[in-house]
Amino acid sequence: MANYAARRGARTGATVWRVRADGTQQHIVPDGVLDLMWFQDRLVVAGADTRAMTVRTRPGEVTWGLRLAPGVANALLGVPADELTDRRIELAELVSPPKRWSFEDDVADALEQVLIDMWARADPDRSLLRIAASLDRAARDGLSVRETAERHDLSERSLRRLSGRLFGYGPKSLAQIHRFQRALRLARSGLPLGEAAATAGYVDQAHFTRETKRLTGRTPAALARA
Repeated sequence: MANYAARRGARTGATVWRVRADGTQQHIVPDGVLDLMWFQDRLVVAGADTRAMTVRTRPGEVTWGLRLAPGVANALLGVPADELTDRRIELAELVSPPKRWSFEDDVADALEQVLIDMWARADPDRSLLRIAASLDRAARDGLSVRETAERHDLSERSLRRLSGRLFGYGPKSLAQIHRFQRALRLARSGLPLGEAAATAGYVDQAHFTRETKRLTGRTPAALARA
């Protein structure tokens, strides 16, 4: 991840990131979020991933992205997030393009301007966004599907349907991906794999390894070195 950098956007506070390709392929692992990206001179929506994705790139090519907060993609695009799962779609195929902003000088600022334009046009339901944020916190805290449903006064069936609409997959998958990402961050920070697994909530290192292979096809050790 040496070529990856992220910061808070000055206009919206959203996380804006950039990654410089170091080869002809970029491997992307599930992270539980949807992004608006400037990729190869196109505005693209990246749906939530359930598995590792491989994207063709040119060495040195820079991709910019803006991480959409929980529920925002559904609010701005008007489509259930699970229709975008494991897909990369040009923004223009989903909604009418917002006012054209120049991406020649400051790509991060242009992405934020697009978000601002889309937000003003969609006028998102704030109460639904608060529920989305709460469901995301529950998943990051490792709550079970039953605990999350009870906390939000939902049936488990309603929770699964709402989670698919807001995040692109069910609450169990969302919690698993957040746990995987937490353990991976800890491992990349230098914590031994066993300690990273235990801290993130895995039964043991073998459990972390099995889930990482299922999600990405690679081992935690290989990902930690990437």
